[in-house]
Amino acid sequence: MIGSFRGGNGFEVETAVTDSTVDDSSEGPPGRASYLIEGRRVTVLDLFDAGLLAQGTRLTFRRKRSGMAHTAQVTEDGRIELNDGRRFKSPSTAAAAASGRGPFDGWTAWELDDGTLLDVLRQKLLDTVAEQPSSGGLVAEGAANRHTWLKGARKQADSGAPITLTVRDLLDWWGLSRRGYLATAQVSAELANHGLSTVPDFTAVGLDGRVALTGPSVDTEDEKEAATEGEEMRMTGAPGPVTSDEEAEDDESEPIQGQTVGNLPSALRSVESVSSSASFEEAFTKMRLNGYSQLPVLNGPRNLQGAVTWESIALARYTDTDASFSRAIVKAHAVSYADHLIDVLPFLEQFGFLLVKDQTNRIAGIITVADVAAEYGATARPFLLIGVLDRQLRRVISEGLDLAEVIALCDPEGIRRLTSFKQLSYGDYQQVLSSQRQWDRLGWPLDRKAFTDRLNALREVRNELMHFNDKDKVGDAAIPMLRNMIELLREYGG
Repeated sequence: MIGSFRGGNGFEVETAVTDSTVDDSSEGPPGRASYLIEGRRVTVLDLFDAGLLAQGTRLTFRRKRSGMAHTAQVTEDGRIELNDGRRFKSPSTAAAAASGRGPFDGWTAWELDDGTLLDVLRQKLLDTVAEQPSSGGLVAEGAANRHTWLKGARKQADSGAPITLTVRDLLDWWGLSRRGYLATAQVSAELANHGLSTVPDFTAVGLDGRVALTGPSVDTEDEKEAATEGEEMRMTGAPGPVTSDEEAEDDESEPIQGQTVGNLPSALRSVESVSSSASFEEAFTKMRLNGYSQLPVLNGPRNLQGAVTWESIALARYTDTDASFSRAIVKAHAVSYADHLIDVLPFLEQFGFLLVKDQTNRIAGIITVADVAAEYGATARPFLLIGVLDRQLRRVISEGLDLAEVIALCDPEGIRRLTSFKQLSYGDYQQVLSSQRQWDRLGWPLDRKAFTDRLNALREVRNELMHFNDKDKVGDAAIPMLRNMIELLREYGG
């Protein structure tokens, strides 16, 4: 949900509401300071409007290894204009376009003539607005504390000693218990404002997975030189290379949505392995002790040779009782922890299991058909109940209320051209049942506010499930709520 207001510097900004439910009566709308700390990503336009950048300010992007320098200037509308006339809202996109490669952290790439980085100006803006008076209350206090904590996390990252914590503990700084779309976008934005990323990506691992808060990435050339083969890190919000001169709306990419491989419990739990010089006895013992049906064969944490299975061992020994262990090694496939689960299903069908690489390309776990079946089974149960709830809501509204009055509430200007109850959405159900007039027509001896509050909570669950983004199993927790609501509708809806 988005709103807007005029900040102290006279420019309009938007405020974002997270997936967490906030009591609107507890305090007034957040001030400018609260917004910048807990809203969207800071932009070059914000710096321009705050007087930290002026029209015509020259920016330089110096390449560390090649020695090349790219120049640009700030335009009257707060964009970065390259020498060829292309304009960008995003410093990272502008840096990639100027160099013809990427990705880059544009905030630490572009500097003013006096050597000041855009990132320094961004931090100055955040500090300035954080010091402005706010409306007070727990939300403002939490935002201010979080700002201080993120500044400290950035200092530790820059010193080479990044903070590590679980995803659950990270979310707790925002007062969140799960990763809905809006919540994830908010956390990603605030991390990006402080030049921070999580390794591994906090959206792609389980709630109890540990992540490190790292600082801005270095120049791509230096990064490739410094990283060993296959060890480049995947980081939250890392911008991709520019493929056209169309500018990206956000400075960084969207947070990962949808279920990822890393959110499966076994994906990054570590896995037993053997080397290609192992014996049948070693493989047999490890498989029996751990209850495995397959065992990866690794000559080093990133050097995957294949795997052995009960079937491949039996076939090798059946074909030749004196066969060497290498005869039992079969092909195995590895995927990234950040890959979308639905995208790896063809490989899972082909191999029966998949090995999982972490952010440094180490083999960190294994997933099987049973793991994925359990995951989708858990999603299916609340998904089916959501369908029943939808039908029950439509039934009680269609049988108890007047269609013309319902349409007047849901489509007062006739834009949607509603003509039947079948065209109503879940949001329409909420709109109708929130009306005291329509509620009274139903004649239920129930509290309308408590009822509609529960409908709204179930709407959030519904949205996550419909987008296959139930990373944190909110659907499982909602099953009793769904069943109770369905039973209530059956009892009072006739």
